[in-house]
Amino acid sequence: MAALLALYLVFALRYGLVLIGVGQPVAIGLGIGMLILPLLALGLTAAEVVFAVRAEALGRRLEKEGGLPAEQLPLTASGRIERSAADEVFPVYKAAVEADPENWRTWYRLALAYDAAGDRRRARWATRTAIRVSREGAPD
Repeated sequence: MAALLALYLVFALRYGLVLIGVGQPVAIGLGIGMLILPLLALGLTAAEVVFAVRAEALGRRLEKEGGLPAEQLPLTASGRIERSAADEVFPVYKAAVEADPENWRTWYRLALAYDAAGDRRRARWATRTAIRVSREGAPD
């Protein structure tokens, strides 16, 4: 995906400059758009990569500490965790965050529980919170 994005950036930037060089107002507007949109895509991609690197670092740190969830939840035939099993253990991780909201470990475990339950949006939110709390120097 990164290679395709790079290829897109090269072509979009080149044709954006060509359109600006035409000198007509509509072409200049399109050219400016072709310069701005690729830069926006590059910025969003960079933000996602930074998020993934930071989340992975917290996961490795928690694994090294032996703090990853220990439950062995049943899997479906496709290899995913059964949602009903994930829903059963979810309250444990939610209560842990409520008891210690300034601990990134509880937030990271909650993110894993959200992910296991299939709620990707909240899993990303909890992961972002874990990253923020860990960067704020929460207790280790």
